[in-house]
Amino acid sequence: MTEQEKMLAGMLYDPADETLTRKRTRAHKLWQQFNNTFEDEEAQRSSLLHRLFGHIGKGTYISSPLYVDYGEFTTIGDRCFANFNLTILDTCPVTIGNDVFIGPGCSILTPLHPLLAEERRMHTREDGSLYDLEYGAPITIEDGVWLAGNVKVCGGVTIGRGSVIGAGSVVTRSVPAGVVAAGSPCRVIREITQADSVLRKPELFPDGIIPETLY
Repeated sequence: MTEQEKMLAGMLYDPADETLTRKRTRAHKLWQQFNNTFEDEEAQRSSLLHRLFGHIGKGTYISSPLYVDYGEFTTIGDRCFANFNLTILDTCPVTIGNDVFIGPGCSILTPLHPLLAEERRMHTREDGSLYDLEYGAPITIEDGVWLAGNVKVCGGVTIGRGSVIGAGSVVTRSVPAGVVAAGSPCRVIREITQADSVLRKPELFPDGIIPETLY
């Protein structure tokens, strides 16, 4: 197996592999170019994002700055929004569904390292160069999820459809669909119900007049 095949399969691999190094460098150049554009340079920004990511859907908007490890191993659906300072380390596949909202300062982190220090440390090849062995686990963020500000999603996690992750949470375990979850480590707080509708909050509307629908 190639180092890339091992990496994507969640096996121990050498990140200093020539092919992986070249792909990271390409991605880092693309997001650096993206970060150097202005918001009104829409065509250039869109082109860079389509070159960077494996797939990016229609109507999706990503703010700069953006930081990505490979990009080609990340797919993003339609009508998503990501605020400032999104970091995606996609050593394993990252799948982001449709209508996902991502707050500022969020990190989506697939890489993992051995817990034993002697297994985690840098090693020396016969030619004197240094290397380490890493592995990872994929992340899936399903349709309609909202990650509030500064959420960290760790490798191996799936966040279920429509769930909301509270600000500052560290998500180390999968979260089911349709719940509010928060904390470090992140835990389910409660289900989301129709009682949470903004149509039940007159203080959000001028003169307290609630419309029949928002759509």
